[in-house]
Amino acid sequence: MTGAQWEIAHGRQRAIVTEVGATLRSYDVDDRALIAGFGAEEWSHAGRGQVLAPWPNRLGDGRYSFGGLDAQAALDEPERNNAIHGLVRWLPWELEVKAQNLVAALCHVFPTPGYPFNLELRVEYRLGRDGLTVASLATNVGAETLPFGLGFHPYLAPQGELIDTALLRLPAHERLVLDERALPTGEVRAVEGTEYDFTQSRPIGATKLDTAYTGLDRGADRLAWAELADPGGERAIGLWMDEGFGHLMCFTGDNLGPADRRRAVAVEPMTCPPDAFRSQRGLIILEPGQQWDGAWGMVLK
Repeated sequence: MTGAQWEIAHGRQRAIVTEVGATLRSYDVDDRALIAGFGAEEWSHAGRGQVLAPWPNRLGDGRYSFGGLDAQAALDEPERNNAIHGLVRWLPWELEVKAQNLVAALCHVFPTPGYPFNLELRVEYRLGRDGLTVASLATNVGAETLPFGLGFHPYLAPQGELIDTALLRLPAHERLVLDERALPTGEVRAVEGTEYDFTQSRPIGATKLDTAYTGLDRGADRLAWAELADPGGERAIGLWMDEGFGHLMCFTGDNLGPADRRRAVAVEPMTCPPDAFRSQRGLIILEPGQQWDGAWGMVLK
């Protein structure tokens, strides 16, 4: 259902990327699934492992204006009157490079009513001693200046049936307040002392998150690290983002179907927050010929 299945491996690691969407379908270390993926005969439900471009998360009314052009994207979250997660996650990608531990794919986004611009995306998945690295390159291949945003949607898989006893740490000191349509109101609040504060590792418990975070802590290497640890803290899945990704979403899956509800935690690196095409907060602007690059990755600690 998702086209060709591109498998890569390195030592005890194995990952599968699909032709449709350049989606990360699975990532295992020592036969342990680090992400909640999907089967070879399934398609990606709830954004599992998908690339979110040319905008991540929600776009209110699917409507925006940029550079004198008016755009209207399909409302694929009709219950909230939103467009969601861009366009490329359902498109076939062209295989550019395939090696034992690396796969890279290209997607050319041609002008459409929802995105009247000319964009080329390259995403590379590489397994190595430091785990999985996902590197992205966006190029404006058109004649017009364009807006751009990018996100990824991995669901980190806990050891255990539910996420409640897993220990979560997020490198974020602020959140964007969202309205009933899950769109930012423009207000940004500190998370300290609230249920949204995971700056120190703690059990998720009954906390429900579909939350847009920013104000990310970074180390000397300029990376921001999130972590989902086993209840006893013996092993942990680490997820890092470079400076290209200044926002993240965290989603505990409470509105998913019974088989998937609160079974994994989506920790989503994003270059910009929801609705950035309208607010222009964190929006990347690419002139003709200009490029943007960024990377994130995962490792079992």
